[in-house]
Amino acid sequence: MGTKLKRYDKEFKAKAIKLALSSSQPIQKTAKELGVKETTLYSWVKNNRDLCIEKQGDTGIDVHNELAKLRKENARLKEEREILKKAAAFFAKESQ
Repeated sequence: MGTKLKRYDKEFKAKAIKLALSSSQPIQKTAKELGVKETTLYSWVKNNRDLCIEKQGDTGIDVHNELAKLRKENARLKEEREILKKAAAFFAKESQ
């Protein structure tokens, strides 16, 4: 006995991809909720990302660069916050 492949229409795939990309939950959970194999949803999302970058042309690269820039800035801000916490603790201790 062979396994029968399940076919999904384009509309279902598009909605599943949109949900997977916009949701804050892991793709595994989204796939389970939709009744789709995890690997299937991963491949749909991966292929969709590739198509979006192709359609955007240089914009896809700009988005990637902007994300990298924001990650660096986020790391710098976290470091500054830690320094300020330590300084506040030091001065609070000194003023007692």
